[in-house]
Amino acid sequence: MDGPREYFVQVRDLAVTYYGGPGDVIRALDGVSIDVRAGEIVGILGESGCGKSTLASALLRLLAPHARCERGTILVRGRDLLNLSQPELRYIRGREISLIPQDPALALNPVMTVGSQVGEVLCAHLPLNARQRRTRVMELLQEVGFDLPQEIYSAYPHQLSGGQRQRIAFAQAVACRPALLIADEPTSKLDATLQAEIIALLSQIRQQHGTAILVISHDPALFAGFADRIAVMYAGRIVEVGASAEILGRPLHPYTQGLVRIATSSVVTGSSARVRLPAIEGESPDPTCIPIGCRFEPRCSERMEVCSCRYPPEFIPEPSRPVNCFKYGE
Repeated sequence: MDGPREYFVQVRDLAVTYYGGPGDVIRALDGVSIDVRAGEIVGILGESGCGKSTLASALLRLLAPHARCERGTILVRGRDLLNLSQPELRYIRGREISLIPQDPALALNPVMTVGSQVGEVLCAHLPLNARQRRTRVMELLQEVGFDLPQEIYSAYPHQLSGGQRQRIAFAQAVACRPALLIADEPTSKLDATLQAEIIALLSQIRQQHGTAILVISHDPALFAGFADRIAVMYAGRIVEVGASAEILGRPLHPYTQGLVRIATSSVVTGSSARVRLPAIEGESPDPTCIPIGCRFEPRCSERMEVCSCRYPPEFIPEPSRPVNCFKYGE
């Protein structure tokens, strides 16, 4: 998308900690900063456990009871979401910011029809009577790809396929035309054909309504030709940000390079020979005992002595390419 656009969300130095039993403290986010412009698609890329879903929950103030936001700001149109009252938050959720959950099968109520569940979102935010709500729900079901919306309207979630339930979650999320849509692993349980359909639907929503979209995924290939920018997360921090084509075509951080290498590798089929799949050696650090240095250092083939002593600051080796790695400065 061309031309400068205002920032809809600006996250600054966000830190979120989960508190369990004695000594069980998990620093899920530790100083995360990211911006999302109006109408922009931003991908959040990283392995499981890196903090992606915690970031999504924090943007809606829907953190678990044992989670605490330690510091930072989440500015939504210039207002700090962390300082808003519950009535103000209820207005924002669904109307300004919506979430497509990772597993719609668990998010949908099994004893309510699809039409009733989508209609609930409209009832919470818009002054529509019952007839107007039904009409609007039908329009939404058509918008997300159902050819026979009247049949889907009366169906229960268990009567639908996984792809259909995902589309119902989309209908709920876009019902009030939010400015920001957060999609948490929207294609993780779908086959390749359905994945392509979901990505096309997200692109259509952005194109038709100018919706900004924050997409969370562990798969770099998902963002190719789709996301405007990608932010790469590792162990609660963002380690690299850049335009999608640059991140996927010329990653700078060793961790990003590993993710892209795995995603773009191919295995010769039709051979009986064993082929070793590429992988990032080692495991993510224990979130209850984060090292003082670079968190990727134990797994990095390019580590230096300084990497174990302190966390790398942000370097900008190329315009609009911030990266936290000592390869690019001291």
